[in-house]
Amino acid sequence: MTTATHPATHTTAPRGRLGRAATDSWTMTRRGLAHWARQPAQLVVGLVFPVMVLLMFAYFLGGGMTVPGGGDYKEYLVPGMLALTMAFGLESTMIAVTQDLNKGVIDRFRSMPIAPSAVLVGRSALDMVQSGLGLLVLIGTGLAMGWRWHGGPGDALAAVGLLLLLRFAMLWLGIHLAMVAGRPEMVQAVQVLIWPLGFLSNVFASPESMPGWLGAIADWNPMSATATAVRELFGPAGPGGGSWPVEHAQLLALCWPLALLAVFFPLAVGRYKNLSR
Repeated sequence: MTTATHPATHTTAPRGRLGRAATDSWTMTRRGLAHWARQPAQLVVGLVFPVMVLLMFAYFLGGGMTVPGGGDYKEYLVPGMLALTMAFGLESTMIAVTQDLNKGVIDRFRSMPIAPSAVLVGRSALDMVQSGLGLLVLIGTGLAMGWRWHGGPGDALAAVGLLLLLRFAMLWLGIHLAMVAGRPEMVQAVQVLIWPLGFLSNVFASPESMPGWLGAIADWNPMSATATAVRELFGPAGPGGGSWPVEHAQLLALCWPLALLAVFFPLAVGRYKNLSR
């Protein structure tokens, strides 16, 4: 009879740990949601700012922009802006992490009987919720402007999945950089390093219209890979160019975020584990 109880002991322990980690992570996510309820301005600004950028480029600057091979600039711009939005608002998560570090909040959490992964998982889950809302708002704005997707529902969901994958990878890059920076005032300096990733890309203009060396940088930019893949999935396909990154954009839109995650996820988790040692 004693041997019959051993399998149950070995199977319930891992489930118990996973269940506790999930519960603790949800608690950390609820903490962030409660902060939104008390101070919604930050959330609203994060949702409105990409809309303002989209409208500015579409109506103020779009008249002077041309798409190689012809076509409506809005069809080119909206998918690119969806990709660029995955870099917007990253500083809010980075500042929140540094504030928790400097106020001793993370130290208190580490001294409590909660799963060690709960703080970072809860923070990342909150950021992904905000990113999903941002995509919905921007897609709604694009539809109101007259943009339409031409593929099926499966292609549209695949495009959204690639966008969220890029955000998830950028998020862990930001969390690691935030813990390296250590102070909220340093986040602004670190954030400046992220902006070139967005603007040295094909989000607003085709690399064909750029000088050769700059066009090559834009072609190999992870943001360009996601933007091109999203344009292909939403349809009609964006302008080509014959370069390898353009022809294999969907493959790169998977490989770039996975490579970033492979580097920065363990770096962020390892740095968190080494805090206060």
